[in-house]
Amino acid sequence: MSEPRNSSNSGSVAPNPELVMDVKEANAQYVLPAERQIPKGYKQTEVGVIPEDWDVTQLKEAATVVDSLHQTPSFSLDGYPMVRVTDIKPGNLRLTAAFNVSQSVFMNFIRNYKPKRGDIVLSRVGSYGVSSFVETDEPFCMGQNTVVIDCKKPSRFLYYVLNSKEIRRQIEDASFGTGYKSLSLKNINGLKIPLPPTKAEQEAIAEALSDADALIEALEQLVAKKRQLKQGAMQELLTGKRRLPGFEVQPGYKQTEVGLIPKDWSSVFLGTIFEISAGGDLDKGSFSKLEDDLYPYPIYANAVTNMGLYGFSKNYQYEADKITVTARGDVGTAVYRNTYFNAIGRLLVLTPKQQCDLRFLAEYIDNFVEFAFESTGVPQLTAPQISKYQVALPGIEAEQTAIAQILTDMDAEITVLETKLAKARAVMQGMMQQLLTGKIRLVVNPKPIIDN
Repeated sequence: MSEPRNSSNSGSVAPNPELVMDVKEANAQYVLPAERQIPKGYKQTEVGVIPEDWDVTQLKEAATVVDSLHQTPSFSLDGYPMVRVTDIKPGNLRLTAAFNVSQSVFMNFIRNYKPKRGDIVLSRVGSYGVSSFVETDEPFCMGQNTVVIDCKKPSRFLYYVLNSKEIRRQIEDASFGTGYKSLSLKNINGLKIPLPPTKAEQEAIAEALSDADALIEALEQLVAKKRQLKQGAMQELLTGKRRLPGFEVQPGYKQTEVGLIPKDWSSVFLGTIFEISAGGDLDKGSFSKLEDDLYPYPIYANAVTNMGLYGFSKNYQYEADKITVTARGDVGTAVYRNTYFNAIGRLLVLTPKQQCDLRFLAEYIDNFVEFAFESTGVPQLTAPQISKYQVALPGIEAEQTAIAQILTDMDAEITVLETKLAKARAVMQGMMQQLLTGKIRLVVNPKPIIDN
């Protein structure tokens, strides 16, 4: 039997994101049927319109579904990982956050079936119907409210089918319960899946989707890496732990209200640097949800999603070069505003009284100012309250700007990668919809085309 893992080991190896930066061309040719109500060569089935030579079968015919033990285990610091519902997420199964169980508990939970590479694990309760693909040889066992699927057909193909829109619809229809919804073993076995006639076509579909998945995973890892790099840069640059060349006037550090900072930096109250006001009520007569020539000015509210954008207005309240700070609910998120805008819902607007780089100060407030609240209700922040908080400020504005530019460039790089990631995810969804319904057929190893 394999050795148990130590809790300090992750047990998973992530691919190098630099090695996978595009979707490989599958060894296939795309054949596009004419899209009419039911095109020639297609048929209407319980799972929608599919090619005439495809079948519809139940999952139990394509795989063996093994239920987990309905027992609550005791966990231990070391031993073997146990996969719980919370460990099951789309993509390859990750055991890094799984709890460990002792050898005796492990042996008890694998007595009916021991999961292996190429299996699919699926959740039954709570976040029901979510599946992960097993791409590891590390031994593990399944916790309660989960199942493992031992595939008779190409397992990657079945994994993508289980994540398709059609199967998600069936899972929603089959779920039951008023609180935490569940899936029964019978309903999982009874899921109807579209099945291409040959193993070669099933594998070709799985390969094309796996290539797209590899690109998405590589981009996700690259975005995470870039965010970590930016976080490290902020920790060093915004506090003066690392100085940029040419700006140090006086060497050494001093202790202040905001911590240890360079001797030639200052600890300054926000009320000293800024005039602080709060946004008012929405002017409904000048409001539009969409931006156009008549409504060009953004309206920002106390929200962190989409940079706090609420809508657009015919008029503006504030000129460019301000900082906004959320003051209700999720308090303390600072954003530099470089266009004319409006503020509503008591969103705080900071207008500089002196020459300073607002991008530097927005980053500092957002990452280093910790706001405390006296009330036990919804967190709120007022102009008089925020004015009493202090920030670290380089004495030379050029140093502020140089630091801010480095962080801005890092943000721009992350934004480019996030845009690529969003496009890759959209392409993946489109490929799944087309390939798993046979709207696009993969003709494996097509005959060469002779050019007359």
